[in-house]
Amino acid sequence: MTLVQLEYIIAVDTYKSFVMAAEKCFVTQPTLSMQIQKLEAALGVRIFDRSKQPILPTDIGKAIINQARIVLKESDKIKELIIETKDELGGEIRIGIIPTLAPYLLPRVLGSFMEKYPKMKLQVWESTTMKVIQELKLGLLDCGILSTPLDDQELIEHPLFYENFVAYISKNSALNEKKIVNVSDLLNEKLWLLNEGHCMRNQVLNICQKKRLMHPEETLQYNTGSVETLKRMVDTNSGVTILPELSILEFGEDQLERVRYFKSPEPVREISLVITKNSLKQRAISLLTKEILSAVPEKFKANKKKDLIHID
Repeated sequence: MTLVQLEYIIAVDTYKSFVMAAEKCFVTQPTLSMQIQKLEAALGVRIFDRSKQPILPTDIGKAIINQARIVLKESDKIKELIIETKDELGGEIRIGIIPTLAPYLLPRVLGSFMEKYPKMKLQVWESTTMKVIQELKLGLLDCGILSTPLDDQELIEHPLFYENFVAYISKNSALNEKKIVNVSDLLNEKLWLLNEGHCMRNQVLNICQKKRLMHPEETLQYNTGSVETLKRMVDTNSGVTILPELSILEFGEDQLERVRYFKSPEPVREISLVITKNSLKQRAISLLTKEILSAVPEKFKANKKKDLIHID
């Protein structure tokens, strides 16, 4: 049994395909298949049921693959020990982040982080919360920057800051007369929402839904995957959307005139750096956390007189 063979069975389990696993491992499919067959012969069991598409592990195969993930993580700790002893931070860190946060946070963070640690290779993927969680557990990501709490016992959440939700209203909205709004003020407005699968959609519905259920008439709900599209739909049409506060920090005067904060307690989302319990690369993750905290306004770091909006 070799570490390479364990890497191969994990890859097949992750990608549910021998072809894709071979591509990700940078070997030919025959080479990967041969090594897995050798491992199965050495153990005397079948790890994969090749009759099913996509490829699935057998019952014993699931247990072997879970243990293989533990073994490879422990072996990676040896490399991390070496990196930790070096004065200059190096290696690689793989980050998953939700798309309602990435365009507004990462430009404030990545440039300065890479300038300070030029030998650290960063890989960043924008994905939904569920996909980031899945890839964290599979070991495909080192950390996630997500809206929390997630209530997942396999993950550790390190809260970073609290971001207000604000209303963004059209030029012809009746809410232009108000400086601060209540949730009930939004009931007769068209509401522009993100697509299903985005955690911020659920949070917006949690802000509004209880009030909306009291009103039998349905308002229009337009679904999109982009916060920027939500802004433009309000700019060119009637209605209202709810935005995270980081997304308005670069607004011009005209757009800021259409932003309305909510009455206290203001609805906020908690943004956390999320890792698995046996996470590696603690030094790099700690420095990334420090860089994020230095990049966000101080007022984001307090949670007093705020209403934390949950995802579900």
